[in-house]
Amino acid sequence: MQKNSNLFSLWSLPQPIIVLGLSLLTASAAINGWADLSLLVPLFLFAPIPLLLLAERLLPKRKDWLLNWKDLAEDLFWLVGTFLIWAPIYDQAYDTPISNLFESVREASGFPFRLEAATPGGLLIAALIGVFAAELIGYWAHRLQHRFMFLWRIHATHHHITKMSVARAERTHPLEFLGLNLGAAVALAFLGASAEVVAVVVVFRLNTAHLCHSNLPLVSGAWGWLFNTPEWHQLHHSCIYKESNTNFGCTVIIWDRLFGTFSGKSHIEQVGNGSGEKLSIVTQLLIPFKSDKALREL
Repeated sequence: MQKNSNLFSLWSLPQPIIVLGLSLLTASAAINGWADLSLLVPLFLFAPIPLLLLAERLLPKRKDWLLNWKDLAEDLFWLVGTFLIWAPIYDQAYDTPISNLFESVREASGFPFRLEAATPGGLLIAALIGVFAAELIGYWAHRLQHRFMFLWRIHATHHHITKMSVARAERTHPLEFLGLNLGAAVALAFLGASAEVVAVVVVFRLNTAHLCHSNLPLVSGAWGWLFNTPEWHQLHHSCIYKESNTNFGCTVIIWDRLFGTFSGKSHIEQVGNGSGEKLSIVTQLLIPFKSDKALREL
């Protein structure tokens, strides 16, 4: 009965309203030219974060996840790094040799389909196709990171968080950041996505990531059949190894459902990895360079 009631819960509405609303605004701006996308996209990515942090303070899902000032300062460090360094790099990722390679593959194959649209609604649909294609690659890349120590060492930083909060989506080691976006670079280039489609994809994916890490009492509802939610993603951050090896999707959850790694468990005892102890920023940055033995002891 609980799962059925959650399907129609009002707490299932904020995530789709925020994600779809900002994505449609981006699409409308792109089609109608009422705002510069190079300014609008960063605004839609980062402006919701202070509001969501305030919502976490007023309506937390778990009080033991409430952040103190030291936690907030540390999250600000990762957020500023993303905004000033890694997000601009990602903004240029569409022009990388990888993208050029798959554009060439597309041309050689004679692939007739191109992701572009002339209306806001069409642009959103095109972006959703891009999201599902990119996430198929991202799902397997993420799953391999949890399987092989060589790949795990650049992903482990993200799992060494001891509380869930919106800005902790950006707790990503610099060495991993470009790897996370490999799926989008490949899929969007091969599908011939326009710059406008890419902008909507970025807004959709990153706002979903921020909400999935939030400490808010959101429930999955019907949205959670296709897309990732805080309920599903919090389990992926469980300190229990078996639980953390589920729900690998970052933006969508449908690939987990299809490939047998989905878990609908909505309660976890502890967030973190290994010992479950909080690590300093310096230690988090040094994780990829530690020995396998040291990495297992963290």
